[in-house]
Order: sequence, then structure tokens, then C-alpha cells
Amino acid sequence: METIVNKDTERWDLVIEGRSSLFDLKFREVWHYRDLLMMFVKRDFVSFYKQTILGPLWFFIQPLFTTIIFTFVFGNLARLSTDGLPQPLFYLAGITAWNYFADCITKTSTVFKDNANIFGKVYFPRLIMPLSIVTSNLVRFGVQMLLFLGVMGYFAATGADFRITSAILLFPLLVLMMALLGLGLGLIITAMTTKYRDLSFLVSFGVQLLMYMTTVIYPLSAAPDKYRRLIELNPMTGMIEAFRHAFLGKGEFSAWSLGYSALVTLIIMVLGVVIFNKTEKNFVDTV
Repeated sequence: METIVNKDTERWDLVIEGRSSLFDLKFREVWHYRDLLMMFVKRDFVSFYKQTILGPLWFFIQPLFTTIIFTFVFGNLARLSTDGLPQPLFYLAGITAWNYFADCITKTSTVFKDNANIFGKVYFPRLIMPLSIVTSNLVRFGVQMLLFLGVMGYFAATGADFRITSAILLFPLLVLMMALLGLGLGLIITAMTTKYRDLSFLVSFGVQLLMYMTTVIYPLSAAPDKYRRLIELNPMTGMIEAFRHAFLGKGEFSAWSLGYSALVTLIIMVLGVVIFNKTEKNFVDTV
């Protein structure tokens, strides 16, 4: 007996198409695969700390040791200004914010190269992978924020001159902006590395250089006039200055600088998604 199937009445849970709009972000599919997103987040933690002695304690050790080194080199030897703030507190504020952005861009920039085997065999929204990186880094950022708040409590007990301002209400916005900026730049870089492998070697080095063009180790008020405008063009400068102003009451925070950072972040994020969507259709042929 021959079974006749009416194609007009067939209903599919998922339809995979070879062509789609560059601006089609597939948010519905991302939500449908949310369990996979959490699985990738868990995988990142397990794979990174597997066979390590200290495990998650590295969340605290890395920023703490970096703060000590910055305090010795830039605070005591170079004697750079910290806007009157205790040196460890000033540097830890910049390091905490910068680490989240740097981790997002560095780890997202190798998504295509690191997951070529998975992408070539199984279908799922490719945006899941970079989103899982940003999410797992957010957990690390939260743990390092606890360290920062603990150091704040210590210096508050010693009578240090700093204060929490009303700008702290912008903290969720600052975290979102840092995540989107790192994600957008990472998507652009990972798309380019499918053809130009050399870029993957320059990412870590470039991020370190970019840190010195951001107000991580010095306040914007101490920047020479001839370089000040160039430093302000870096969107991370406005975010870090706003971060310090929110928690420590110091920093050249303004609506203009934060608005500029938000605008640049939005442009880079949209551009990154467009390039990522275009590249994901045929990257397996070039990786």
C-alpha cells in the first residue's frame, strides 16, 4: 500500500536553510538550544581547571598577583598618579573590569578555529558558542568582583578616602557594554582568522598593548594633553572611568564619554554579528 503524504500539511520543528539574512540573529533558535548553551559553559569550567591543583582559586590569584605587580612597578617605581586612591584599590578596579573584556575578546576570537570539528558535523546556532564564552567569563567576573569588594571593605576599615556614588546604578549597563564590546570584536577577529591565521597570534599581544591605551594603570586626569584625545577614543576608557567613579568616587565620568562608548559598542557588535553570520555559511571550506 502506498502512503500519500500531503506536503502542505507537514509541520517541522526545525528548518535549516542555506541562505538567510545577515541580520537574522536566530534568537528563537538560541533560546531553543539554551540547554546546550549551559552545557558549553560547564564544559569551559571543567576543561580549563581540569588537573589543576588550585582550581577555581585562580579566579582570585590572577587579579591579586597582577595588582601586586602593578602596585610595585607603576605605583612605587614609576610613581604614576592614582587620583588619591590607595594604589591596590585603584589598580584592582581597572584590572577587574579589563579582565572581563579581555577574556571575552581573546576567547571569542578563536571560536571558529577551536570548534571547526563540531561545527562541521552537528547543526546548532553558531552564536551559541561565543555566547557561552561570554557567559562563563561573566561567572569569573562575578567571583573577581567579590575580591574587589573585599579589598574595598578592607580599605574602608582603614579609613581610606573613597566613596560609592549613585553611578553604581549603571553597573549592570557597564557589564553589558564590556561583554558586547568584547563579543563584537571577538566575532570580527574569529571571522577573519578563518582565512588569515596570523591574526590569532596577534590577538593576545594586541589586547595587552590596548590595555596601555586604556586607563587601567593610570587615571585619565594624569594623561598628557597630546595623548588624552587618543585615549578617550578608546571605548573601554569611558567604561573603566565610569566603573571607578561608581565604586570609588574618582574618575572622569560623564554622560558624553559613556554615551560614546555605548555607541561604538553597538556599532562594533552589529558589525561583528553581520560578519559572523556571513562567515559561518562557508567557513568549514576554509578552516
